[in-house]
Amino acid sequence: MASTDIGHAGSGDWLVGNPTSWQLASALWIGSVGLLILGLQPVLLGALYTEGHVSGDELALVATAEMIAIAIGSAVVAMLLSAHNMRWKSAVLLLLLALANVWTAYAASANMLIAARALAGLAEGGLVAIATELIARSRRAERIGGYFVTMQTLAQCALALLLALYVIPAAGSAGGFIVLAVVCVVSLAVAFTVPGDYADLPKEENLANVLTVPSMTALLSVFCYFMFFGAVWAFLEPLGAQYGIDGRTVGLIVSASLAVQVLGAMTATAFEARIDYRLAIAAIGVVALVSSLVLASSPGLTTFWVAALAMGFILLFIVPYQIRLAITADETRTAVLLVPAAQLFGLAIGPIAASLLIDGKDFRPVPEFAAASAVASVALLGLFVLVSRRRRAVA
Repeated sequence: MASTDIGHAGSGDWLVGNPTSWQLASALWIGSVGLLILGLQPVLLGALYTEGHVSGDELALVATAEMIAIAIGSAVVAMLLSAHNMRWKSAVLLLLLALANVWTAYAASANMLIAARALAGLAEGGLVAIATELIARSRRAERIGGYFVTMQTLAQCALALLLALYVIPAAGSAGGFIVLAVVCVVSLAVAFTVPGDYADLPKEENLANVLTVPSMTALLSVFCYFMFFGAVWAFLEPLGAQYGIDGRTVGLIVSASLAVQVLGAMTATAFEARIDYRLAIAAIGVVALVSSLVLASSPGLTTFWVAALAMGFILLFIVPYQIRLAITADETRTAVLLVPAAQLFGLAIGPIAASLLIDGKDFRPVPEFAAASAVASVALLGLFVLVSRRRRAVA
């Protein structure tokens, strides 16, 4: 993968290439557009549910289809396609996503919604890979990853507030998806400022590097953690409704949670080098477990707020440490390229798995499932540590 914009030789903080700050910011923004839906799902899918476009089960299918498609799209672009012509790829993917959002706005049935969001997910996954491919080439991948999640969450927070307070009350869920389409079109101006080609990594990218016990254990730990969050996030509005919290208030909670996610991402970016990744992931797992159990205990409004904000803070706080976990598992950095896919598969499987436990209008099994997922994530981290120590002892 020869590069015409960033050369093969590394410079300073880069293993290969030397992108400018603007090129880096542009690539991170393109990836952020691909992940806007993560912060907006409770608002947009909640509106679809409230308007009667989807049932509870169909809501889970819509969320799952999009998350799985994003994971597939990010993995395919990162692992199977070359890192050439990144500007044109960014532009094409943005246009495809804009069209998918317009299709969603005018979809007439649940099946059409599922198809539209699956198409959107494939485009979104490709946009995510535009950013993660460049992050993987940095010597400070954890810190750049922190910048990435901070940027995307700031955008999610602003849009969630705009949609919840103004767009959806006036134009419904359709208006929300049209706004997303407009964001994609406007972002075309940024697409042509990303590096044209990315230089090749020093070591060959190979799927075999991922098919090892440390790599698989690390990625499964990431997967289970995001299953925890995905389950609760997708059902936050109906869960709140069960406890007597109206949809507008849940929309404000979502926006506030996104703001706290920004704080979590910024805090992790500032302190990622000072905290051992194993301690951070384990401690966050405990917070995830407690928050889930609180949401399963029929909390009042104040307690619901606190639990949702705690979950928001830890969601992105953990990302730089998960990147370090993946780098430790696979020094060729192939596993790092699949961290977004593991995260997104977790976000996708979480809602559909939790939906199987829902009994009628009782959504309390959702946070109970989330609690079990958080425990599984920490357990897999422990297994990773044991395997890594045994391998070092053998070596």
